[in-house]
Amino acid sequence: MKITSYGVNSVNPYNKAQNNVKAAEKKAAVSSDKIEISSAAKEMSVSSTYTAERAQKIQQLKEQIQSGEYKVNANKVAEDLLKFYRY
Repeated sequence: MKITSYGVNSVNPYNKAQNNVKAAEKKAAVSSDKIEISSAAKEMSVSSTYTAERAQKIQQLKEQIQSGEYKVNANKVAEDLLKFYRY
């Protein structure tokens, strides 16, 4: 009669599977996703009077354009273009 060590390592194959599940659960519990919103983003999300003022100005410009009263200041446009491309 010959005795070999065949299958000694796999005495309880379910034990390894249970250990793998437990390890995965620990990883999931330890590592979690986090989202942090910067203070600048928080300030942007708060509605301010700026949006109301801007909407009012846009409405006035639309009315001026429709009535034909809107005049383009070419010098101001040129100055702003130069500032934009120089800096």
